[in-house]
Amino acid sequence: MQRLAALSATLLCSAALAQPQPLTVCVAADNPPLSHMVNGQPKGLDLRIAQAAADSLGRPLKVVPFESEYEKESTLAHEIAALLSAGLCDAASGFPLLTGDFGPPTRASARTPDYPGAKRKRDRPYVTLQAMAPGRGYVSVALGVVLPAGGAPLDKLTDLGAVMLPLALFDGWRLQHPGATLVAAGWRRPIGVNLGFVTLQTDTAVRPAIDAVVTRALADGSLQRWAVEEGVTWSPPVQPDVGRAPSMLELVAE
Repeated sequence: MQRLAALSATLLCSAALAQPQPLTVCVAADNPPLSHMVNGQPKGLDLRIAQAAADSLGRPLKVVPFESEYEKESTLAHEIAALLSAGLCDAASGFPLLTGDFGPPTRASARTPDYPGAKRKRDRPYVTLQAMAPGRGYVSVALGVVLPAGGAPLDKLTDLGAVMLPLALFDGWRLQHPGATLVAAGWRRPIGVNLGFVTLQTDTAVRPAIDAVVTRALADGSLQRWAVEEGVTWSPPVQPDVGRAPSMLELVAE
């Protein structure tokens, strides 16, 4: 009996070791339509890309939704770096690819944002931050004009009460108000900032796999189709993948 028990334990251990480790991706819990929770399940464009990357690696996908909250002593970059540095995820999605957020961390440590299973903020330890590296941009941030359905776009904006705002913000609002009669006009103004997945700089497997998925999906039109299916107003990524934030003067130049 002891031999049988030992053999069974060995077989179970071997089976467990043979199982691939999940690809763990941190996503914003409330950033529709890129990533959001619907009836407890994560949805959005970011999840479509993450699932494709997991499939390409032959690993199951594990999603860690987090809730970011602006604080004077912390930034989104610090929070994402803390999640990655703590080993809570292999990659994080929906990150603005700005040059200043890559390279040596601008502070030594930070707390993670809220995520399922996290301790209370005051009890959460500070994590020593490691440098992050950017993946390919998969969508660009663009401004658009929103106006009542059926209205003419740019020549009658004043009469129609149109407003200019980030299209991602309008997309999220539209998902939450499916009966609304507001629409985005055809005018688009990319601001030169892409969103992408980020990993630790030391990663050598996950980031290339995600980049390959994005490259392939851009080339064959899958990424645009996924975006439309998830309610994202499609705005293709711009070059270079990583850029600087535009100045206010540049934003109002047109």
